[in-house]
Amino acid sequence: MSASERARQVVRAVVLYDGRLLLVDRGHGWELPSGTPEPSEPAAATAARVVQELTGFLADGTEPLTPSGPGETDNPPAVVCQLLSESPSDGAALPPGKVRWSPIPEALDAGLPAAVNDYLRGHTPV
Repeated sequence: MSASERARQVVRAVVLYDGRLLLVDRGHGWELPSGTPEPSEPAAATAARVVQELTGFLADGTEPLTPSGPGETDNPPAVVCQLLSESPSDGAALPPGKVRWSPIPEALDAGLPAAVNDYLRGHTPV
């Protein structure tokens, strides 16, 4: 994959904990932690790395989500990550005020990729 292809291939991390979704604010509103892969880095490793770099939380990328609707072309649009630490470590790129845990119902249909919304609907607490 060339550098320009990597720049277009943004990997989003879907981190759930206790019925909430991890979101970050990088100046464009609340969104999933995301970043571009390093050379030869699989999407799951990219997702785990960007979560740690941006938020300080340790996560493990486990399940790529595949596009689920028309116009969804990212491959994968997101990777589900298991949270490995309940509190962030030092050195996160974003300050605590730019990281939040949003209740899943509030996150639904908030501009997330369709595959992520579909996944979240299946994990919304009753």
